[in-house]
Amino acid sequence: MPSRATDATRAGSQELPEIHTLQSGRQRLHVMPALGGSIAAWDWQRDDRWLPLFRPWDARARDLYTTACFPLLPWSNRITEGGFDFNGKKHAVRPNRAGEPYPIHGDGWLQAWNVAAQSEDRMTLELDSARFDDNPYVYSARQLLTLRENSLEIELRVTNTGDQTLPFGLGLHPYFLHDARTRLQFRSRGVWMSGADPIPTGFARKLPLSWDYNRPAPLDGPLVDNCFEGWDGLAMIEDPTRGLRLQMHTTDRSGYTLMYRPPGLDYFCLEPITHPIDAFHMPNRPGLIDLAPGEDMVLLTRFSVCET
Repeated sequence: MPSRATDATRAGSQELPEIHTLQSGRQRLHVMPALGGSIAAWDWQRDDRWLPLFRPWDARARDLYTTACFPLLPWSNRITEGGFDFNGKKHAVRPNRAGEPYPIHGDGWLQAWNVAAQSEDRMTLELDSARFDDNPYVYSARQLLTLRENSLEIELRVTNTGDQTLPFGLGLHPYFLHDARTRLQFRSRGVWMSGADPIPTGFARKLPLSWDYNRPAPLDGPLVDNCFEGWDGLAMIEDPTRGLRLQMHTTDRSGYTLMYRPPGLDYFCLEPITHPIDAFHMPNRPGLIDLAPGEDMVLLTRFSVCET
């Protein structure tokens, strides 16, 4: 049985993880397979400088949330009630992050991935997980990271290798930089509101003031840690200060994205996800995919960059 490990204990290690580097044209990608299969940096070259496209990893911090991007599987965000019921059986899932009352973002980000293949502009990472921290999931996962012309493509796949059907979900957790001039746009038809914690309490078609990104809007304002519904899979980030435009596009048609906008900080997250927060306890478990043994699901996301 795997020993219990949390992000706090992993982050407390004094050893820095090995960083693998991919490079193609004006792009550079730093990957940390042993640290949850995460990305340390995605950079763009201008003259003799490298400009960060994701918020770069802070190696000094003791928090694994300081990476630039990490995978979410076999579910994304939080699960309440200590787990979930499925096919007449209660499946327990324990909290996995210090300070969080709920298990969050699955367990792939808490385990070391293996490098299955690597070339100059492409890397394949693999993970075999069996009931990590006593949760019910047995699966294999693969990340295919590819630097294409002016873009980073991440294909995230999970296969149920256990002996029972379970609900699965996928996502990515990228961190983007912003300043007062940055503008974000993505379409949605509404947002899941919450109370004192991020667990949804109801769906609102009328977006709160400063939460409407159907048109380009700034990233200032109060905290947002909520799931938007009806997303068409496309998001645009205009960064006039640095003369860059970023685009995030996913082929998934579930229609969910989670925004984390902390007030007073220079970054935000816009996560491509296949299901809303705590979908395990919503009617019909929206966005979750019941995978029988041997079945898989995939999330393909492309991040593109151009100069303006």
